[in-house]
Amino acid sequence: MFIRISIIHQRLEVWQDAECVVDYPVSTALNGPGEQKNSGCTPRGKHLVRAKIGAGKPLNTVFVGRRDTGETYSADLARRYPQRDWILTRILWLSGCEIGRNRLSSVDTMQRYIYIHGTPDSEPMGQPLSHGCIRMRNNDIAELFERVSVGTLVFIE
Repeated sequence: MFIRISIIHQRLEVWQDAECVVDYPVSTALNGPGEQKNSGCTPRGKHLVRAKIGAGKPLNTVFVGRRDTGETYSADLARRYPQRDWILTRILWLSGCEIGRNRLSSVDTMQRYIYIHGTPDSEPMGQPLSHGCIRMRNNDIAELFERVSVGTLVFIE
């Protein structure tokens, strides 16, 4: 099994036994593709799921610094914290596999805290709007989280 993310098409596909078994709309970086730290870009190349965070949490659980804040996302919470980059429901933390491209030095995906994660359902999918991560609908990330394991390969192109 592996995941393929298309930046151009704003889609995430799960492949198993040479067949795409499911695909989801996503939102990648507003700044486009790129690997440099502090670029706000989505890194390309071969990655793997380094950690899974949020197992068993309710949909719309709010995470800050990969920790459950005890909050559940709502329109009221969004009004109180309009500047938050909402990370909701589940986190798949990615690590680059290609030294010099997306691993180590100033291009390290894991040190950039690049995730596949949930976002408010009011946010559009299919448009690049993130700060570098791959955003998904909350039901979709919860489903994906159950399908994959730590070590699953992720190809971002």
